[in-house]
Amino acid sequence: MAGDRPYTDSLVVTRTVRAVVPFVITYGIFTMLHGTKSVGGGFQGGVVVAAGVVTLAFAFGVGQTRAALDPRLLAGVAAGGLGLFAVVAAASLALGGAFLDAGVYAGLSIPGAAVYAVELVEVGIGLTVASVIVVMFLTIARAEP
Repeated sequence: MAGDRPYTDSLVVTRTVRAVVPFVITYGIFTMLHGTKSVGGGFQGGVVVAAGVVTLAFAFGVGQTRAALDPRLLAGVAAGGLGLFAVVAAASLALGGAFLDAGVYAGLSIPGAAVYAVELVEVGIGLTVASVIVVMFLTIARAEP
């Protein structure tokens, strides 16, 4: 996006968005990882991350945002999130537990393994949700009225 003409002519909007969006995305990641301890989780964190990307699109233009985000990258992030979820779920089956049974990880010699497993699931959900929402936004924004 650097070097391209922004969608809006407002220097205040573009500078504010550049300053705020990294914090929004950081908060989204924090929300993804904080779901094991309090309110939050992968879905909520993924929506916050996607909201940061949508805010960039409003400030700098949908076309520029679409050009900066390779569709293969977004599809790979969504698939990677689903894959991470599937690996944790399948590993719990392989360890003799039920599907997505985080309690089975407590028997491992890794301290906090159950919490780490749940956090990996939350990150997988967050990655999938964020990429799907961004793709949906970019697809809807492409449509002509």
